Amino acid sequence: MTRALLLWLSVTALALAGCEREHRHYEGSPPFVAAGASAPQTAAGPQVYEHNAWAVAEGKRWFRWFNCNGCHASGGGDSGPALMDDEWRYGGSQVQIVASILQGRPNGMPSFAARISQDQAHQLAAYILSTSGQLRTDVAPSRSDTLSPGAPEQRREQEQPKAGDPAPAPR
Repeated sequence: MTRALLLWLSVTALALAGCEREHRHYEGSPPFVAAGASAPQTAAGPQVYEHNAWAVAEGKRWFRWFNCNGCHASGGGDSGPALMDDEWRYGGSQVQIVASILQGRPNGMPSFAARISQDQAHQLAAYILSTSGQLRTDVAPSRSDTLSPGAPEQRREQEQPKAGDPAPAPR
């Protein structure tokens, strides 16, 4: 009897340990915010997104849907900076990337604060971190359904973000 109970407990513990990897947060903010209104805040911290495969996959979907490829060329850089290397002018942390997405940056990066929610911005930032190998391999997307400039995100070498020129103060 104790052997069966021990087996049941170990199977239950293993099942519970892997639950957060695919946990989906359906109670997030609405996808769009009216123009001129401030985007709703989210209570979840950046780690919720960086350690969740579903959130990173959603970020990859938003990357296509919001046409980030138009400037960033699948992360390789075009008229916008590359997202796959170690050069991060405004910082390469989740919080700094979210700030770039929501506030925009001078000389080209528009503000998306009136168009997307905080959750979407965090999902986008988590995906962007995966393009330079910053996330664990079990979280980063494994393949793409579109043309890709290189290896899948989970197989890329990790780049250590380096700060570029000092960022000007936000407007």
